[in-house]
Order: sequence, then structure tokens, then C-alpha cells
Amino acid sequence: MNSGGTEPFYQLCPVPRLVIRPTEAFQLSNKSLDRLGRSLQDLISIVADLRRRGIGFRSLHEALDTTTPGGRLVFHVFAALAEFIRELIVEGTHEGLAAARARGQRLGRPPAMSEEQIRQARALLTRPDESVSSIARLLGVSRTTLYKYLPEMTTKG
Repeated sequence: MNSGGTEPFYQLCPVPRLVIRPTEAFQLSNKSLDRLGRSLQDLISIVADLRRRGIGFRSLHEALDTTTPGGRLVFHVFAALAEFIRELIVEGTHEGLAAARARGQRLGRPPAMSEEQIRQARALLTRPDESVSSIARLLGVSRTTLYKYLPEMTTKG
């Protein structure tokens, strides 16, 4: 550790897998603001940390540079808009899912076995010459799926 408050030569940046080697005029360039942090608070924290360390930040997609006061203002406005848009998308997704549920649509992965397959499996299980593996193969499901849909199989000896 160096004395006099200077930082070590290699210092980890809050951005994953990025090692910063301080130079006289270092600037971190990033493709887009939404790729740097997950929230407005993350973005502001990362850019503030970079600024404290004498590192400028430049977003290529938004064409902004935080080394100037105007660039910092635009950064905060764009970051707030990005978070707002992200929240609108999440809200719209939740509303869409609620509307689908209200219409009675089934959401998520479809069931592995139909009611007809379950009835067929139960009928085949009564035959002594049928094994669980052969029934599963016949129905095109795994043994685990059969045990899941036919819980009475696990209670039998």
C-alpha cells in the first residue's frame, strides 16, 4: 500500500472483470448506460466512484461524457429516463400477466401429461407385466414424471 493517500497501481472497478491501471487521462467508455448498472442508484454510484478516482465516463450510445458539468447533467437525466422506461416495461409485463390470468389463460410451462395419459398410465399399472420404465417409455415421459402425476405409485410396495 502506498502512503500519502494514493491508490494502488491495480485497482478493481465496480464494473465486473475490469481492472483499472490509472494513467494521466483515463476514461472508461461503455456501449450503453443500461449495460453499466442495473438501476439508477448503481449507475450514479459507479460513475461517482470513477469520478473520485479521476476517471471519466463516456457512454457511446447516448453520446455523453461525464468529464464536463453538462455531460454529468445529461448523464443523470438519461439514467433517470432509462430507469423510468425499465420500470414501465416491468409494470406492463405484470399487467399483461394479470390480464391473461383474468381471461383464464394458463401461464407457464404446459403439463407434461394430459388427463388421458394419466388414465392410461393408471390402467397400465394394474397389469403385473408392465414396469414403470416401460409405461414411461410408451407415454413419452420420464419415470420421475410418472411418479409426480401418479403419487399413489410411491405408496405401493
